[in-house]
Amino acid sequence: MSIPNLSAIETAAKQLDGVLLETPVLSLASARWESVLPDCASVTVKLELFQQAGSFKARGAYLGILQLDADQRAAGVVAASGGNHALAVSWAAQAAGVDALICMPRAVDPSRIAGCEALGATVQLYDTMADAFAAMNACADVGRTLMHPFEGAHMTLGAATCGAQYQRQAPQVDTYVVPIGGGGLISGMACAIKQLKPAATVIGVEPFGADSMYQSFAAGVPVTLDRVDTIADSLGAPYAMPYSYGVAAAHVDRIVRVADTEMLRAMDHYQRNLRITAEPACAASLAAILGPLRDELKGRHVGIIACGSNISLTRYAELMGELAQ
Repeated sequence: MSIPNLSAIETAAKQLDGVLLETPVLSLASARWESVLPDCASVTVKLELFQQAGSFKARGAYLGILQLDADQRAAGVVAASGGNHALAVSWAAQAAGVDALICMPRAVDPSRIAGCEALGATVQLYDTMADAFAAMNACADVGRTLMHPFEGAHMTLGAATCGAQYQRQAPQVDTYVVPIGGGGLISGMACAIKQLKPAATVIGVEPFGADSMYQSFAAGVPVTLDRVDTIADSLGAPYAMPYSYGVAAAHVDRIVRVADTEMLRAMDHYQRNLRITAEPACAASLAAILGPLRDELKGRHVGIIACGSNISLTRYAELMGELAQ
């Protein structure tokens, strides 16, 4: 298995320079956070939700588009996603003048469908995420280049540039807490962080209702879920896959799970304290340090990531209504 080394990560970062944003990091040190956070030495958040197309996914998507040859560019690309990857591929394809077909679950936030279409992509809707993935694979079989949301060296490499950037921006961080959908983000961030700072701890976070990587770590092989049931549609991958699983397994220390209600509470904290309208996936890292990891983080310098925020105000209000009940 080819794992991105520091030279490859540096080369990729140069390719992204000037096109992708160096998203800021923020110390959660103000008084408003004192009653919320665990007893850490510090907590830092990387605001990747300010990235092009609204999430970290733009990094890997852009690298993937760069790799297309002339025939592939002419045939176009296809992706399946609940939102963030769909928007990232739509953005990267439009920037490169490549046709994009996006397969999405029918229940996805309508603002994400509109966002993809505004970027020139064609959107096809399916009953479930699993059906959308199947349609993506079928389209790839007949000519389009598959832009998988997490299984691909370019997606892991793109996320690795995020990990390297975070480590450079906040060198004090010794414990990173990273959300997991399919594993593209954590595989890349972890492989970069562990090469730059081998003693660092990298902990993954998944929803209980979409815990394919957690189950894969327990089984020792990638597993497929019987069903996905979580409000965090951006973390709703129905299965783990060999490459991203393998890179993650080699570099991630452990995985914890959070309930939907914990993500809702974390979303509320982001809104109250930073005025950030976070989608559930964006709040997963914060939910983990406020929940299952709270008691073990004392004295640590913790780094979390706000990975994306493609959510409509209508959907956000619906979710906050569930928290109020």
